[in-house]
Amino acid sequence: MKYSISIIALLLAATTLSGCQKQDENTAEAPRPVLSVVAAETPADTLRLPGTIQPKFETQLGFRVLGRLIARNVSVGDVVKKGDVVAAIDPLSLELAVRSSQSDLSNAQAGLRNAQSTQQRQLLLAESRSGTAAALEQAQQGLKTAIASVAKAQANLDKANEQLGYAQLHAEFDGVVTATSAEVGQIVSAGQVVVTIARPDERDAVVDVPQAAAGKLQAGAPFEVSLQLDPSIRTSGTVREIAPAADAATRTRRTKIALADPPEAFRLGSVVTVSATISAKPRIVLPASAILFRDGATSVWIVDAAARKVIIRPVSVADPVVPGGVVTIADGVHPGDRVVVAGVNKLKDGQAIKIDQEINQ
Repeated sequence: MKYSISIIALLLAATTLSGCQKQDENTAEAPRPVLSVVAAETPADTLRLPGTIQPKFETQLGFRVLGRLIARNVSVGDVVKKGDVVAAIDPLSLELAVRSSQSDLSNAQAGLRNAQSTQQRQLLLAESRSGTAAALEQAQQGLKTAIASVAKAQANLDKANEQLGYAQLHAEFDGVVTATSAEVGQIVSAGQVVVTIARPDERDAVVDVPQAAAGKLQAGAPFEVSLQLDPSIRTSGTVREIAPAADAATRTRRTKIALADPPEAFRLGSVVTVSATISAKPRIVLPASAILFRDGATSVWIVDAAARKVIIRPVSVADPVVPGGVVTIADGVHPGDRVVVAGVNKLKDGQAIKIDQEINQ
């Protein structure tokens, strides 16, 4: 009886083990669905961004002395000529300083005339041997002091007159007012901006270029600039200036494009669209999720469509890999290769797969 029970138990164990092995084999052989994309060359990298027309030269004007603003003769949009008075401060204190300097000069000139007369008398006395050498020397020294006093008073008067001229703010060139920063009655300090004037004859298209694209631009690179309200109005330009550092918030770099003979419609503040081809070299771009990081190297999974399996292949990338973005492949992937773009960390070399879905780039 015991012998029969043992045989039955062995048969049951063998049957159970065989079923588990078959289940494992079926599980191992089940192809894994993958999301893939067919690599293709991008023939050119076109940059197209919005921007605004801004003046190449813009000057912020302010008074050189402290004072109360009594006049501001211009507003935003006004056209001014070189030498026009755009603002003025109360000149009373400056005028009083001029009068005080004039009085000091008159006093010094009177002292000079007195010193000259004294020096002449002492010289005559010395020639007739009626005076002393000490008195003559003292008179000559007094004359030199008086001459210096007159020169000092004259310099102070010149300075006071110059400062009186600072009571009026003049336009430095022909231009248009783009901003005003003070109102009548306001106390303005020396150097405080009151009016901003721009030269409208030379204009730039100013755009904020993404960091990755800005790294491919160089001074002198050509751009096409068109007016957003009427794209048929267009002109060409070249990169004049690229900000050396990216904005901390937007990660863009301010770029100025000098316009060649801009149309009249390109007024200051107009919104434009700038476009250029910044890279004509063919390149392959893949989603960043296709890159596998393993042992300090970068790889991708290439789908062998005939064998229906994946093969790992080392690649080199031209850009830093940013999650959720795209990456340019420098080497390792060829046009027409099918590349897995999702779940790359769960695959094994030679694993059987099925193409569950394909995305378009």
